[in-house]
Amino acid sequence: MGGDYGCGVVIEGAKRALALDQRISALFLVGNRSAIQGALPRGGFRDHRLRVMHASEVLTMDDKPAAAVRRKKDCSIVRAVELVGEGQADAVVSLGNTGGIFAAATFKLGRIAGVDRGGIATIMPRAEREFVLLDAGANIECKPLHLAHYAIMGSIYSRAILHCPNPRVGILSVGTEDTKGNELTLQAFQLCKQLDLNFIGNIEGHDLFKDRVDVVVCDGFVGNIVLKTCESLALAMYSLLKRELRANPRRKLGALLARNAFRALRRRMDPEGSGGAPLLGFNGAVMKAHGSAREGAIANAIRVATENIHLQVNQTIAREIARANERLAALEPVAANDLSP
Repeated sequence: MGGDYGCGVVIEGAKRALALDQRISALFLVGNRSAIQGALPRGGFRDHRLRVMHASEVLTMDDKPAAAVRRKKDCSIVRAVELVGEGQADAVVSLGNTGGIFAAATFKLGRIAGVDRGGIATIMPRAEREFVLLDAGANIECKPLHLAHYAIMGSIYSRAILHCPNPRVGILSVGTEDTKGNELTLQAFQLCKQLDLNFIGNIEGHDLFKDRVDVVVCDGFVGNIVLKTCESLALAMYSLLKRELRANPRRKLGALLARNAFRALRRRMDPEGSGGAPLLGFNGAVMKAHGSAREGAIANAIRVATENIHLQVNQTIAREIARANERLAALEPVAANDLSP
C-alpha cells in the first residue's frame, strides 16, 4: 500500500516474480482488500500461489514510525511482518515508510541472537561491480561493536547475493591512515582487525567508486548522507548530460550514434536490478523497495528476498556473529570494555 503508483504496479511485479521463480510457494498481498481486488488484472489472478490478506490501515510517510507501529496494529506493514514472525512467510517486501518497516521488524521479528543493532544495506552501482553500503540510515548513533557487526553482515551479503568471493571491507573515514577518524571509527577499526574478514582498513569518499572496496561500513548518519548525495548527483549529471547533448544539431547526431551506449549505461546504473535495500540482522528476510519502484524493481526485490532465504543468509549471519562475539570477548579487558552495546 506504500508505493507511489498504487496496487496495480505491485501486483504486476508480483506476477512477474511468480512467473520467473517456481521456488516461491506462496505470495501474500497485504493491504486493503478492496483496493487490491480492484487493481487485479481483468479475469483475476490465476496463479494459485497468490493470496490476499486484508489490512484496514496504512502507515503513511507522515507517521512517526515507532509510535505508529504500536498504534496502527492493523496497518499493512505490521501485518506483513507478522506473517514472517508467525512462520506463515519467510520474507517481507515493502515499498512503504522505511522507519516503519525497521520498527516493525525490530518489534515483531526481533534481532538475530548476538546482533545488537540491525542495519540497512544499500547496493550501490559502480563501473566494475556493485558495492554494499551499511548502514544507510537506520541508526544515526552507533557504537564500535555495531560497525563491526555491519562489517560481518555486509561481507556475508556481498558473498551470497552479489557473488563476491572475498569481499574487501573498509570503514568510511576522513583518511586511510590507522590514526585518522573519530572515536567511533578508530575503535571500530581495531575491532575489525580482529575479525575473520578481508578488512582493508579505512577508506575515503573518493574510494567509493573505484574498484577498491566491496563493503563500506559507516554509521547511519554518514551512510544516509552518502546515499542521498549519490542519488542527487546521478540525477543532476543525467540532466546536465541530456541538456548538453541537445545543445546543437551536431551533438544531437552524436547522441543518436551513441544511444546504445547511453542505454547500457542507464541499465547499469538503474537501481531496479537490486530491487531494494535489505534490512540485515533480523529474524526474517526484510527487503525495502523504493516508494517509486516500478514492476521490474518489485519483481527483483522479491527475487532477491527469495535468494536470501534459499542461500540461508540469516543463518550464516547468526553463526558468524556468534563466532565474532566470542573472539572479541576474549580480547584484553580494556578493549572488551568498548564492546558493550
